[in-house]
Amino acid sequence: MVTIRPEIYFDTLPRERLLDKVFGKQQRRRKTSERLREGRLPSEGLAFTATDAKGRLIGTVRLWDVLAGSAGSALLLGPLAVDCRYQGQGIGAALMAHALEEARAMGHAAVILVGDAPYYQRFGFTHGMVADLHLPGPVDRNRFLGIELIPGALDGAEGLVVGSGRREVPQRRAA
Repeated sequence: MVTIRPEIYFDTLPRERLLDKVFGKQQRRRKTSERLREGRLPSEGLAFTATDAKGRLIGTVRLWDVLAGSAGSALLLGPLAVDCRYQGQGIGAALMAHALEEARAMGHAAVILVGDAPYYQRFGFTHGMVADLHLPGPVDRNRFLGIELIPGALDGAEGLVVGSGRREVPQRRAA
């Protein structure tokens, strides 16, 4: 049995371990999408985890506030990850569907991401939606995708995508 729920504080370490395992500790921090997330918090109410029957974190997805050039406010999805022992069971798809449903219910207009086109196209993501948008660093243009949650939200969108979400407050360590 898998449960999808909002992310909580105690998910932080297991989530980071999972992401390091799935994407590689150094490699995941070098990605252009990471530049948009650095020093920021996920969009309010749009960070989710999947847990197994014992309550262990086995999947994660987060959405981040960005400004998508001339389109204005949008969300950046990622990373989406599922523990390798649970891959192929539909957990990633369930996390995606849940995240998009919640974003739509909250009134967000569009979601962009960098990812495997054949995987994300089944959710409605296409390259055409973001053809004239640019990220602040190198990216395989074939992996840069978008979806409109509100029809027309990305019509004519052009320009640079920049992070716009809430800033992370550094934690102070006890002396």
